[in-house]
Amino acid sequence: MHIARSKAAMIAAAVSLGLVATACSSDRDDNSSGGGGGSTERFIFGAAGDPGSLDPSLESDGETFRISRQVLETLLDHESGGTELEGGLAETWDSNDEGTEWTFNLREGVTFHDGEELTAEVVCANFDRWYNWTGTYQSNALSYYWQAEFGGFAENENEDTPAPNYLGCEATEDLTAVINLESPSSVFPGAFSLAAFSIHSPKSLERYAEDQATGEGDNISKPDYSQDPEAIAGTGPFQLSAWNKGNGEVTVTRFDDYWGETAGFEEIVFRTISDEGARRQALEAGEIHGYDLVAPSDVDALTDAGFEVPVRGVFNIFYLAFTQERNEALEDIEVRRAIAHALDRQGLVDTQLPEGGVVATQFVPDTIAGYSDDVTLYDYDADLAQELLDGAGHADLAVDFCYPTEVTRPYMPAPADMFELMKADLEAVGVTVNPRPMKWTPDYLDTTRSGGCDLYLLGWTGDFNDAYNFLGTWFDGYTTEWGFRNDEIFEALAASSVEPDVETREQMYAEINELVMDFLPGVPISSSPPSIVFADNINPPTVSPLTQEKFAEGSFK
Repeated sequence: MHIARSKAAMIAAAVSLGLVATACSSDRDDNSSGGGGGSTERFIFGAAGDPGSLDPSLESDGETFRISRQVLETLLDHESGGTELEGGLAETWDSNDEGTEWTFNLREGVTFHDGEELTAEVVCANFDRWYNWTGTYQSNALSYYWQAEFGGFAENENEDTPAPNYLGCEATEDLTAVINLESPSSVFPGAFSLAAFSIHSPKSLERYAEDQATGEGDNISKPDYSQDPEAIAGTGPFQLSAWNKGNGEVTVTRFDDYWGETAGFEEIVFRTISDEGARRQALEAGEIHGYDLVAPSDVDALTDAGFEVPVRGVFNIFYLAFTQERNEALEDIEVRRAIAHALDRQGLVDTQLPEGGVVATQFVPDTIAGYSDDVTLYDYDADLAQELLDGAGHADLAVDFCYPTEVTRPYMPAPADMFELMKADLEAVGVTVNPRPMKWTPDYLDTTRSGGCDLYLLGWTGDFNDAYNFLGTWFDGYTTEWGFRNDEIFEALAASSVEPDVETREQMYAEINELVMDFLPGVPISSSPPSIVFADNINPPTVSPLTQEKFAEGSFK
C-alpha cells in the first residue's frame, strides 16, 4: 500500500534533505561551476540514492551507473531508447567464428577529459587493470561485474573465485584492440557495453594505482581515488566536477571537446532525495527538473499538472531471495515452496506497481527470448503454505528479513511498503519475521552480497538483451548471496553460455527457467514499467528500457 504523507511531513523531509537551503527555483544559477562570476545553466535531477563511488568498475548499482554513463564510455553502447547494440568508443567490431577473439576498431580523434588520447593501448590497459586486481579488489563486493562477465583474475586468491576467461588484450594497431577469451560466452558482445567496463584515461589509471581498497566482508573501504572527482577522467559528453557528500550532490559539467554531439545541458547536478514524496515536492516547487522512479500513484497527477512522465518498457525482475546456507530450514524445498505460496504477489502488484506491472513466474521478464510457459507456478495459497511448513517440521519458522531504506529502484518503487506486505503474508502462515532495514549503500548491498540475510529483496534491470544476463547473473555458480550449490543448474547455464546457435540457446534458457523454478532459490515477484518525470521546460532525453538515459540529449526549452 502507498503510505500517504502530510504536507508538513513532506516539507520537514525536504528541509532535512537540504532541499530548501539549496533550492534552485529557476533555470539559471549564479554559482558557476567553472570559477569566475558567470552564470551556468544547471539541470538538477533528483536521484533516489547516493552513488557507491565515482568508479563504476567497483560498483553494481544503477545510481552509480546513471552518473558514470554521462562521464565514462564503453566500447559498445545501446541505441538511444532501445536494446540493440551499436558502436560506442569502438566504431565497428567483430569476432572470430568461435567467439573467442573480439576486435574493436576505435573512433579517431577521441580525447579524454584530461587531454589524453584514446588508443588501443589505453583500452588494453583498462582491461589488464581489472584482470590483475589483487587483495580486496577480488572481493565480489568490488569486482562483481568483472567476475560475472570475465571470470577471475591473473592470480585468484579465493577458492570460490571463478576461473578467468580473459586471456589478454593486444593493440594490433594504434586504434585496433583485440581481446582474447579462453571460451566463448553468450554474455559477449553485450558485456562490452556495461558501465563497469568504461574506459578511463591513462593518467587516471596511474592515479588509481596509488590507492588501495582495504578490508573484507561487510567492512570494505573503497580506494580514495574513487571518491575524488578530480581523479577520474573519461571520454563522455560530461566531466566530473564535484561531489558534495554533505548535500548529496554530484555535479558534472559539459565537455566541449567531446567527439560526438555537444551536450544540451551546460551542467547537471544529481541530487540525492531518497524519499519519493520529497522528490515529487521538490519537482513541483521548481527545485529540481526531473527525477526517476515515480510512485505509481503519482503518475496521473503529475501528468495532469503538465509534467512529462514517459514510461519505460518492461525489462526488469523484482524478487525475494533465500540465502540457504544461513538458515538450514531454507535448505528444505518444502519450506521454500511454503514461502512462495504464502505471498500474495498479485495483491502486491495491484497496490504497489504502475499500470503494466505483472506477477513474475520466473527470473526473466516475458519480454526476453528464453521465457518459458511451462515453469512450475506457486499461486497464492495460505492454507497450502501452512500445510507445507507443518509437514516439513518448520511450523515455528523464524527468519531474518532484510529490506533497503533510503532508496527506490525501477523494480521496487516502495521497498518498505513492499516489505510490510510480504511480512504480513508470512506472519499470516505462522512465520516469525525479524525485520532488518538497512541503508541501500553500502550496508544493504554489502550485507546481502556477503550472505548476511535469510530473506532479502532485490531485483535486476537487464544490462543487455539476453536471458543469460538475468539467469547467469544469479545462478551460474555458487555465490554467498544465494548460498546454494546445484550442479544441474550450474552446468546447464555453462552449456547455454557457449552454445553458438541463438535459437538453440534460447530453448536452453527456457529449460533452465523450468529447472530454476523447480529448485526455487527465491521467489520472483513482479516485473514493472518504471516511470521517469521531467519539468515542462525540459526537452527530455529518450527514455531507455535499460534505464540508460543519455542526459546529453536533453536541454532546456
